[in-house]
Amino acid sequence: MAKQEKTAIIPTRVQDYPEWYQQVIKEADLAEASPVRGCMVIKPWGYALWEHIQRVLDGMFKATGHKNAYFPLFIPMSFLQKEAEHVEGFAKECAVVTHHRLEADEKGVLHPASPLEEPLVVRPTSETIIGAMFAKWVQSYRDLPLLINQWANVVRWEMRTRLFLRTTEFLWQEGHTVHATAQDATEETMRMLEVYARFAEDYMAMPVVKGEKTPGERFPGAENTFSIEAMMQDCKALQAGTSHFLGQKFAKASDIKFQNEQGELTLAWTTSWGVSTRLIGGLIMTHSDDNGLVLPPRLAPAQIVILPVIHKDGDGQAVLDYCHRVANELRAQSYDGVPVRVEVDTREGRGGEKMWSWVKKGVPIRVEIGPRDMQQDAVFVGKRTLDAKDRTTQPREQFVATIAAQLQEIQQALFDRALKCREDNSKIIDSKDEFYAWFTPKNTEKPEVHGGFAYAHWCGDAEVEEQIKNDLNVTIRCIPLDGLKEPGTCIFTGKPSKQRVIFAKSY
Repeated sequence: MAKQEKTAIIPTRVQDYPEWYQQVIKEADLAEASPVRGCMVIKPWGYALWEHIQRVLDGMFKATGHKNAYFPLFIPMSFLQKEAEHVEGFAKECAVVTHHRLEADEKGVLHPASPLEEPLVVRPTSETIIGAMFAKWVQSYRDLPLLINQWANVVRWEMRTRLFLRTTEFLWQEGHTVHATAQDATEETMRMLEVYARFAEDYMAMPVVKGEKTPGERFPGAENTFSIEAMMQDCKALQAGTSHFLGQKFAKASDIKFQNEQGELTLAWTTSWGVSTRLIGGLIMTHSDDNGLVLPPRLAPAQIVILPVIHKDGDGQAVLDYCHRVANELRAQSYDGVPVRVEVDTREGRGGEKMWSWVKKGVPIRVEIGPRDMQQDAVFVGKRTLDAKDRTTQPREQFVATIAAQLQEIQQALFDRALKCREDNSKIIDSKDEFYAWFTPKNTEKPEVHGGFAYAHWCGDAEVEEQIKNDLNVTIRCIPLDGLKEPGTCIFTGKPSKQRVIFAKSY
């Protein structure tokens, strides 16, 4: 029997994927559960990753004309009731504030004291409160388009939580815009979907499929919802971002009207769109391996870590000085338009343990420098790829001069690997029996990795959609905007189908 290779993460992805995911987060020191049930504490390494996501996306939003603002955390309950579908969609997830003061009883135990005149909902999303402000800000066609983004936290009361993927409180951005015409609002919806897709692929190295949600999967109250869908390594889908064409429903509920060029008072057209910290969960599950986190260089908090190798009888200060010199030379280089991010690990401790701590954190490039390397004016380089043996000695000057190219090579390799995973686990299916067999695990108690993206014809029947969800826990992820649009026959009903849709199990 072949000897099983040791891994830094136990269990492995094959042994227990959900537990592997939790252990990657723990070993990478990204986040941990908080004393508040269902909430998480994002630790510095995890928050630095979120900050880089914010930085890039914020730049993309501003490049498309959007401005940042901030709106209240609390929303009057009456505001949610203005749009029926919206309140129905979020009612079960709302956290509600009913009192505004605490008082101690005779035993010193605190109790809520003063009821509010109207309960306040802790925002699950901000369409209604933002709509109330937009109604004040929009008076004329000259005020349009109004393009606003908010970076904030939201609360959606979840029963089953998982770090980054589904927590009671999470961080996100939500864009909200107002337009004079349906065409302008539709163009905005698709523009922001494209921004999300470009970010996912160019920065996260995560291939996505752009598509429209079915009526049963739409954002509550939207006319149309579009999403980007990515495949994780366990073949499940992750909805990584959404963009909604809201039509005039929310404008009507919030009374967002403007005087058009003909002097007529008319309802505006609105959109909303957002991504959240679940992107970090998607990044973990797209790239990480059985040795821990793997980060795409463009988003890594540190792109290079330098590990001084100091012997007790050696000239430790000279090695440290050399390491800091190399670090400064690297920081003077640019990658993706910003200075290269470098850390020098001067902590005490065994070299092997320090090296593995950075492997588990997913740093793209590790550099070890000892007295011999310093004498040769060289560096010993290890790259965080699938090939753990990808370690070479490079002349210092050559390494510094080519660092941007080496980082980009890793970035592209991660995208290519993720794309191959999606292609290898996508299938055109033309029969109900094959569909059910593909999505049925061999071990129902502890399902193995199975299924993937099934491209199949569907007639549009909501009852069929619900039946598949009940039978297999499989949903229609989206109706793809590109490709496989040939008409056919629904594999479940035999009725005509306009095009294939993507079915998958999902997070």
